[in-house]
Amino acid sequence: MLQKLFGFDPKTMNVRTEILAGITTFLTMAYILAVNPNIFGQLNDHGMPTGSVFTATALAAIVGTMIMAFYAKKPFGLAPGMGLNAFFVFTICLGMGYSWQFALTAVLIEGIIFIILTITNIRELIVNSIPDTLKKAIGAGIGMFIAFIGLENAGIIVANPTTEVSLGDLNTLNSLLTLIGFLITGILVILKVRGSFLIGIIATTLIGIPMGLTHWNGLVSAAPSIEPIFCQFQWNHIFSLDMFVVVFTLLFFDIFDTIGTVVGISVKANMVDENGKVEGVSRILMADAVSTTVGACLGASTTTTFVESAAGVSEGGRSGLTAFVIAVCFALSLLFSPLFLAVPSAATSPVLVIVGVMMASPLKDIDWDDYSECIPAFITILLMPLAYSISDGIMLGMISYVVLNSIVGIFRKGYIQKINVTMWVLTILFILRYIFI
Repeated sequence: MLQKLFGFDPKTMNVRTEILAGITTFLTMAYILAVNPNIFGQLNDHGMPTGSVFTATALAAIVGTMIMAFYAKKPFGLAPGMGLNAFFVFTICLGMGYSWQFALTAVLIEGIIFIILTITNIRELIVNSIPDTLKKAIGAGIGMFIAFIGLENAGIIVANPTTEVSLGDLNTLNSLLTLIGFLITGILVILKVRGSFLIGIIATTLIGIPMGLTHWNGLVSAAPSIEPIFCQFQWNHIFSLDMFVVVFTLLFFDIFDTIGTVVGISVKANMVDENGKVEGVSRILMADAVSTTVGACLGASTTTTFVESAAGVSEGGRSGLTAFVIAVCFALSLLFSPLFLAVPSAATSPVLVIVGVMMASPLKDIDWDDYSECIPAFITILLMPLAYSISDGIMLGMISYVVLNSIVGIFRKGYIQKINVTMWVLTILFILRYIFI
């Protein structure tokens, strides 16, 4: 039954491992349940209740991850994405002055276009056109990005007006608890203890109680209604230039964040075939596309595959059973939201840092003596954390790969042949994106 429902292979997979992996991924991405309502709280005065946003966030995650579990049968969690939610609130609504109904309509249109692109295999063509070197670089770059997020959430890395970033105050309780959690989790990982991430998160959360960082605000609370934001679309601007720009931007952000996440984690988990292609990528991308469309109807910003899925994959999750467990945890969060939200960022930050270490392993397979390969790879890896964007790292890495090899190909044979038609088309689109958007 598990094999039929979730693609579970009893010869190579373990039910206990899949469950632990699902819980671990949920705990590392559960912060979205607190962060998303806080971001959308800016629109309270515009009639978008924070409580409704919380429920919509959880429901979008449940629907998207269930589709991933039963249809794609992969261990990835989905939820309204970070960055995309900020674009929704601060750019579309507060910056451009449009209503949140306009923004939800843009998300719906984006989701429908995604479905069309996936049905026609255009998205799969894009994934498979990425050079093997860049795929490995994407995985490592995401690892750096995840680790940076973890250090930032812990207050260990902070903004600095002089140097952009710098080391934070390690004497704060939050930083201290993160360091304790890092020590506990690191030791467990080195000793190869099963469920090391989950044990580390739970232990750190408990240690945070006497430190005053773990706050229990009850156990059970009813989920607020999504009626105020359910299917609230605005159709009178769908043919405007602003709508085109907004949808186009959402498409670029979402498609390459998703592709980067899926490719990077799949390479790390050896879920690729002998040609380096991601197994079942069309189903993964369809799950992502449908969840974005359904999420818009629920009142949520763009739903995407979460990079924190790497935590569960590193724990051993390989099938849709892991995704099913993630979805169940999100469902429980609707009833036990105070309990789940009590996990402090200091408890999940160490896991993100260690996952970053694990995802850096494909770097050893990059040919560092071939500068036509390693320079674009390095740009991809470097810019993901520095630009705070997976998609920018991929786009600039691809541009550098095509431009460098094209120019060198004029003088030496063999370079230009490495570039296929899809890469040329993508590079031109990326360059136009940076010029006009």
